[in-house]
Amino acid sequence: MLTSTNPATGETIATYEEHSLDEINSILDLTGKEQNRWRHASFDVRRELMMNAASQLHKEKQMYARRMTLEMGKTLKSAIAEVEKCAWVCEYYANHAESFLQNEPIETDASESYVAYRPLGVVLAVMPWNFPLWQVFRFAAPALMAGNGAVLKHASNVTGSALDIEEIFREAGFPEHLFRTLKISSKKVAGVIEHPLVKAVTLTGSGPAGRAVAEKAGSLLKKTVLELGGSDPYIILEDADLDETVETCVTSRLINAGQSCIAAKRFIVAEPVLEEFTRRFIEVMVDKKMGDPFDEETDLGPQARIDLRDELHEQVQKSIIMGAECKLGGSVPDGVGAYYPPTVLTGVTKGMPAYDEELFGPVAAIISAKDEREAIKIANDNPFGLGAAVFTKDIERGRRIAEQEIEAGSCFVNQFVKSDPRLPFGGIKESGYGRELSHFGIREFVNIKTVYVR
Repeated sequence: MLTSTNPATGETIATYEEHSLDEINSILDLTGKEQNRWRHASFDVRRELMMNAASQLHKEKQMYARRMTLEMGKTLKSAIAEVEKCAWVCEYYANHAESFLQNEPIETDASESYVAYRPLGVVLAVMPWNFPLWQVFRFAAPALMAGNGAVLKHASNVTGSALDIEEIFREAGFPEHLFRTLKISSKKVAGVIEHPLVKAVTLTGSGPAGRAVAEKAGSLLKKTVLELGGSDPYIILEDADLDETVETCVTSRLINAGQSCIAAKRFIVAEPVLEEFTRRFIEVMVDKKMGDPFDEETDLGPQARIDLRDELHEQVQKSIIMGAECKLGGSVPDGVGAYYPPTVLTGVTKGMPAYDEELFGPVAAIISAKDEREAIKIANDNPFGLGAAVFTKDIERGRRIAEQEIEAGSCFVNQFVKSDPRLPFGGIKESGYGRELSHFGIREFVNIKTVYVR
């Protein structure tokens, strides 16, 4: 039984019967047959249906947003923005997939030789709860436009959103079984990967989950793309514009109540501006309102689950015991709900959870650096490599650090890290491998085929 619980109230929203093994096999068989027909559909047909999906998202954005807010606690205004972003990625691939996948002539000794991009088949997506629609659509839009089919194993607490996505594609006119949701627990994922019709797997989630999926898929020689955790470093140099920098850093730290892989996690601040940055940062954080996610004035709602909130609090408390100073927050509020307040830790050093681990919630770790060189060293002294940011008035300096020095899949200068359909997204090191979005993303799940004609 899959259960969805409102994290703001602790009330059960809905329960769902899991699919049986026979039902799973039936769904996979139907999706495989549908994909075998869909792979021959013209780009004109694919484009029209994907634009229909975008229209459906725009039309019913309030309904889909409300479901996300109920299931995992994100503010309604941010949920609405998420739905609109999903429509954007649908429109983006509807308009660009054909050009991204057109044959590429290559001059050789053949009379004709070229590269063709052909679909792989059915792709399994294992997705997390923090962005219930966006995480799925940024995979599904390019995968379907490339001629693939898809089955989704979503996080159990957002099963309602998973079923919404299936319905969106159906309402848009896509073949009924081309995109299906599997109502299963994590323990059944390995069996789905083993199914001969599943040709590849994409996962967004934790390191342990990524390793398990990669190991299973690798043993079967099936392609994987993994977007795992992040402990994004934000370097604040001595010449940064603190007015803009502080606002940007606080915004990034509190995105989705801090539950984002690319939210700012570690603030590495040059000593000359450490005191002023910290003071201003706390001043902005203390004004952020935690509360009912349906309230327009709320800045951050609850954490997605009580156990996740408690794990975060344990990381904070361990860091304090080891010498970090809690300048704001750091305590579990009374009352119902999985709430955790905006929290600021200073004096964070190597060995503390706040330095070494990902803090998946509204907790900022402020770390002191003597100079640029030490700041870069600290930024890279972490197993993750998803996103990073550098703040400086010297644009060339910022570009050099972003491009050449920081070990991350994305590095932004004077802006917080964010995903964009036009730019590749993904990490290195323990943040995973492969890329989503842009033309790189749509080419992950295709056969890059050489064609040689004498």
